[in-house]
Amino acid sequence: MQWQASISVLALHSRYAWPACYCRLVAISRSLLSSLVPVAALLLAAQLAAQTSAPTAPLPEIDPAVARVIVSTAAFDNHAHTLLPPPNYETDRGFDALPVDSMEPQTDPVGLRDDNPQLPAAWKALWGVIATAPLSPAALRQVNAARAAARRQQGAEYGNWVIAQAGITTQVANRVSMGPGLALPHFYWVPYADALLFPLDNAGLAAQNPDRAAFFPLEDKLRTAYLQQVHLSSVPATLDGYLNQVVLPLLSQQRAAGAIAEKFEVAYLRSFGFADVSHAEAAAIYARLVHQPRPDSVAYTRLQNFLFLTIAAECGRLGMAVHLHTCAGAGSYFDIGGADPLRLESAFNLPRLRKTTFVMLHGGFPQTQAATALLQKPNVYLDLSQEALVYSPRTLAATLRERLEFYPDKVLFGTDGYPYSASLGWEESTWIAARNIRTALGISLSGMLHDGDIDLPRAEKLAHMVLYENAAVLYRSADVRR
Repeated sequence: MQWQASISVLALHSRYAWPACYCRLVAISRSLLSSLVPVAALLLAAQLAAQTSAPTAPLPEIDPAVARVIVSTAAFDNHAHTLLPPPNYETDRGFDALPVDSMEPQTDPVGLRDDNPQLPAAWKALWGVIATAPLSPAALRQVNAARAAARRQQGAEYGNWVIAQAGITTQVANRVSMGPGLALPHFYWVPYADALLFPLDNAGLAAQNPDRAAFFPLEDKLRTAYLQQVHLSSVPATLDGYLNQVVLPLLSQQRAAGAIAEKFEVAYLRSFGFADVSHAEAAAIYARLVHQPRPDSVAYTRLQNFLFLTIAAECGRLGMAVHLHTCAGAGSYFDIGGADPLRLESAFNLPRLRKTTFVMLHGGFPQTQAATALLQKPNVYLDLSQEALVYSPRTLAATLRERLEFYPDKVLFGTDGYPYSASLGWEESTWIAARNIRTALGISLSGMLHDGDIDLPRAEKLAHMVLYENAAVLYRSADVRR
């Protein structure tokens, strides 16, 4: 059968076998292909195999032909905070420039809590551990032991093994730097550019709230590392010196090292809104403030605006995209209003940035419709990362359907796999998000098919686009293998 052949073709192009639960879909679905099949009977049964806590509530039906494409297409994960495999797994801190584990407590969404009802399915699928959430101390020890056993068994291949369990063939690793075990063709690199926006004294910015008090020293530390990378011990005295000796050489080095994009977590550090500032004004501000303690915040913001737009333009010239955190973020002091994606429109509209591709990570929550509207811009995309963790498949399906009806070629699969907690690690979050997206995609496309909005060939095409093709096309020009 054609879809079985598709699995064989995918296997030929990957060093890693599909998880056994995916392969079981062949046997599971043979008797179901002539009728609509419930998600629980097809997608969830196939993906979770021996899951003991399968949903009991009736779920929307998914057309079996759509389901075949969804479960047989290896995904291109646009955004994750991938961890290094052994022997560096335990000590790895390069997965985030601004790790959130040191922040003051916030009210976590259910999807990020230790009692997330989806966690038992992930523990069972990944580790073979049957446990309820939240984990008891004894069950946590059991899960940790199973994780450790998998790491020992897989060794340097552990990262490849983890993404294979989620049906992912390529994961974009959002990291300060890459390392052994994270290499092409299965891992691409996206480093962080925020430290380049804040070259002056940041004590005043750090004093704004406790979150920023924790974050700005981390940015200062990363900027120092970047300066050392270009053989400097301090920032140059002039803006042109800073651009020509630090910013532009560093971006070129990262591009040469394989970076396909630059990541901005700037929403954690200041509000969006990047006014177009002239070089002359920015140079005057830099010269006046470069050695000034706690520089004037209004002028400093103008300088940051200039630097952001300059970096974005250089990314376009180098063939790299610009990734932006665009949703409510971690921390009890996060400026949700300041992260409204509509505040990015002025930058998206600059003619000189039309060669730069922008990717709005996490879908823009709570302004999801605004984020969708911004896809009208020819060089703007969004991914489903984070949404896929905190939304149920039903809820995500509704948002996803709207995007598929408007701009299906601008929507990217993404997990935001991250070591959130002892219960929800990078492995579990990658697996849960991948499953949720596949289920939501099946619900969305089957609804569109049932309503007569699309035909079956179009549904199958859209499934492949979201899962893999859109990202592959987007990053083709940035692929260092070309």
